[in-house]
Amino acid sequence: MASVSVDSADKLVDRHGRAISYLRISVTDRCDLRCRYCMAEAMTFLPRAELLSLEEIALIAERFIARGVRKIRLTGGEPLVRRDMVELAWRLGRQVGAGLDELTLTTNGTRLAGHAEELFAAGMRRINVSLDSRDPERFRYITRHGDVTQVLDGIAAAKAAGLRIKINMVALKGLNEDEIAPMLAWAADEGHDLTLIETMPLGQIDEDRADRFLPLPRVLADLRDRFDLAPDGHRSGGPARYWRLAGSDTRLGLISPLTGNFCATCNRVRLSTDGKLHMCLGHDDSVDLRAAIRGGGLAEVDARIGEALARKPEAHDFRIEAGAAPAVARHMSVTGG
Repeated sequence: MASVSVDSADKLVDRHGRAISYLRISVTDRCDLRCRYCMAEAMTFLPRAELLSLEEIALIAERFIARGVRKIRLTGGEPLVRRDMVELAWRLGRQVGAGLDELTLTTNGTRLAGHAEELFAAGMRRINVSLDSRDPERFRYITRHGDVTQVLDGIAAAKAAGLRIKINMVALKGLNEDEIAPMLAWAADEGHDLTLIETMPLGQIDEDRADRFLPLPRVLADLRDRFDLAPDGHRSGGPARYWRLAGSDTRLGLISPLTGNFCATCNRVRLSTDGKLHMCLGHDDSVDLRAAIRGGGLAEVDARIGEALARKPEAHDFRIEAGAAPAVARHMSVTGG
């Protein structure tokens, strides 16, 4: 396939001069887990008729690639609960090396064992797996009903298929902080990377996030007392800052939206499962690409993308305070992690 050429006038640059090269696509807001920091136990999901079709997602994604996006991540909810997700991976995977540098996936891992080989064949080489605890009872508590064995089996299958794995772990005070150091040691033994994430105030949940907020600078200080960690200049296209664990191929990433704002280098926009293009995870503002593609085709999609870039905010305004309302009403599963 010939590489895509992009006219400079079509390139994606926001009003603050930041080039947009990374698109995250939520293929579904549904999930087979109910992680306490992410969702309420009783969730109302979007009607299937309101979701973008596979064809619409692919056409919009290909337009972003033609305009300079180099990395796409498929997310959810849990993307593998959508039956045609792997078909989308195959279609977008054909763009890797022909305009797209990388196609990746974020998954909770519960269905990964049955899809790992096909994801690799479709063109993926690296995935993120959300795993906040390896203890079966604690994992079940955090996810409300999950079986950690399914996730660990999925990780093993992905490794066997040739996929590089990054473990995403949300740091939760009083819940899994004692597992962070063992998780890093396990990741190093397995040849995986580990990224720690501060909990984000997105969507109404059944608990107060302030009770579980764990600042990552404190976590890092503790880890540096236990491990030989050196700053690493690696950039994956996302907001993480990295450290290298001596004597291994493992990187430790830190995503700290509350204690270490990373907005100055933001290169991302997010396409939600119902076709809204969100310019910032921490703001409610969006443009409707579903209406655009159904009403005016790709020319209208281009116009709405231009509108979005002109409205992309300079920074999010995340705060976690006891009893405070979330920064935005929508849950992370709508716009994708």
